[in-house]
Amino acid sequence: MGVVFGYFVGVSFPSASLTKINLSSSFMSSLDVATSEHKSSRSKSSETLTPGTVPKIYVPTNPRGAESLPPGIVVSESDFYLRRLWGLPSEDLKKKPKYLVVFTVGLDQRKNIDESVKKFSEDFQILLFHYDGRTSEWDQFEWSKTAIHVSARKQTKWWYAKRFLHPDVVAAYDYIFIWDEDLDVKHFNGEKYIELVKKHGLEISQPGLEPNNGLTWQMTKRRGDREVHKITEEKPGWCSDPHLPPCAAFVEIMAPVFSREAWRCVWHMIQNDLVHGWGLDFALRRCVEPAHEKIGVVDSQWIIHKVVPSLGSQGESTGGKPPWHGVRERCRSEWAQFQARLTSADQAYVARLEKG
Repeated sequence: MGVVFGYFVGVSFPSASLTKINLSSSFMSSLDVATSEHKSSRSKSSETLTPGTVPKIYVPTNPRGAESLPPGIVVSESDFYLRRLWGLPSEDLKKKPKYLVVFTVGLDQRKNIDESVKKFSEDFQILLFHYDGRTSEWDQFEWSKTAIHVSARKQTKWWYAKRFLHPDVVAAYDYIFIWDEDLDVKHFNGEKYIELVKKHGLEISQPGLEPNNGLTWQMTKRRGDREVHKITEEKPGWCSDPHLPPCAAFVEIMAPVFSREAWRCVWHMIQNDLVHGWGLDFALRRCVEPAHEKIGVVDSQWIIHKVVPSLGSQGESTGGKPPWHGVRERCRSEWAQFQARLTSADQAYVARLEKG
């Protein structure tokens, strides 16, 4: 019995050993393949990084037109910070302004603009759009030498804004002031204004207007008993809802101030060919929610509208009528066109939703 048992053990042992060897060989073979593939992959990866070789890239989340670039090299936003032509880029800026103040100007209003600019600290970047083509004369003011100057004859501030204030270009600034040139700022301070805007959560705002012949709406009239107001009462029948313009969610286009986020929306709503911006004030509420809480007038930092028809004089006299007459007619026409486009866009959107 012992001999028989030993025989069967002897016969079985080589078979088990061979099976184990075969399994081991199979495993080693797989390991070799994996190692070989890893080396090959690493080799290919190294090849794509050799000098002069550009990898094939497609990143759909990159900005439109930049899909073929590696995300790490894409710079989609800019600013108006002035830089040196020498030294290290990282050492160019001693201070980065946090806010942007834009005036559309003619040289005749230089004294008023000088007074206005002095109401803003170094935290505010100054940008001047020149509608009369005269820029070098502004160097009589020291602050003008660090301001940004853009010149195109007989253009409005909304024409400039659409072309030079793209949200990605002004993304470095927390708030953007887009002001007319004929504002009396005797009772205004830029820093205090920003404090109040932040305190009351205003995304779109303007300084209160001192009542005079330039006042158009009750909403923008300064109230002497408070810091900010967001709602008012207008003439009977003017407001279908107390939370809608011009009783609330409303500021005028002469001196608006936008947060970075609100401006990103407003910029896209500005029409490329409607240069006067009339009607835009009634549509600003589309860019913030709830609009009657985030749009308001800062009463304790107020201004006076001098109503200087400077841009009107840039018009053309036709049929014996003064230049400003044609400008005013186009303003009214643009208001009607803007409203028609907005209504049409709303209807088209609703129609698409109904179709599914």
